[in-house]
Amino acid sequence: MEKGDKMPPFRLQDENGEWIDSSALLGIRFVLFFYSQDGTPGCTKEAQEFTDLYPKFQLRNVPVIGVSGDSIESHRKFKDKYGLKVKLLSDPDHKYAAECGAWGKKMLYGREVTGTIRSSYLVGKDGTIEEAWRNVKATGHAKRVLDGTLKHYVDDSPAEF
Repeated sequence: MEKGDKMPPFRLQDENGEWIDSSALLGIRFVLFFYSQDGTPGCTKEAQEFTDLYPKFQLRNVPVIGVSGDSIESHRKFKDKYGLKVKLLSDPDHKYAAECGAWGKKMLYGREVTGTIRSSYLVGKDGTIEEAWRNVKATGHAKRVLDGTLKHYVDDSPAEF
């Protein structure tokens, strides 16, 4: 997925077992970030940084949503343990991640493996990708995404889940 592409539609469960349908997000600009696994050092750092910056995303009316293959229960424990503010969606078969180009072959510790390609997308109100960050490092990434939202900032009413 690249800037200008339409984000594939999704219907995934969040950390509370509630279904989140992308059609309900039309009219709302949001960030979707793909990460490998709850509780791993890099993924925890990334989720914590998005949480630390969450008030600034809220001021820009941009909800932040993380997606991984972890279970609903794992997401709930991860959020509780680290006090995360972001919504977490479960993609247990990695089907949605694959549709978005966030699942596939990558290098890990010098060898090729198949897994999550850490990626984030700023999705516009019409479902078009306004910014794309692919194969990123966890540390500092949330700030780069926040900075990327400035290009598209519009003073709208806050988005709620």
